[in-house]
Amino acid sequence: MAEKSKQPVTILVVEDDEVLLRALYLLLQGEGYAIASATDGETALSMARRIVPDLILLDLILPKMHGFDVLRDVKADPKIKDIPVVVLSNLGDRTDIDRAKDLGAADYFVKARTDLSVLAEQLKRIRASR
Repeated sequence: MAEKSKQPVTILVVEDDEVLLRALYLLLQGEGYAIASATDGETALSMARRIVPDLILLDLILPKMHGFDVLRDVKADPKIKDIPVVVLSNLGDRTDIDRAKDLGAADYFVKARTDLSVLAEQLKRIRASR
């Protein structure tokens, strides 16, 4: 019996900074992921519901809908609540990190303190643990 071809892992990258979005796209595509992207919170939530990605990489400061609200709504939706959400934000206060984790974030990275290659390794670990 022929083996089914494996579909690539799909990551929904939610980022409104075009330069960072492009860098993440190139990095993650180079790691073999299929990438979908959204530049605002409303589009991100709609796309998550439509394509049901394997992982969401979420900025918090977004147009149209704040990332905390996106995270809350993802985790409240039975269809997509099990998707791991990794926050990548410039919000680095302990209260923001705790709030994201309390809302169900699988991990939290502060942009200014995160090397993108380290982020890519963490995403692999998160996916492997699911």
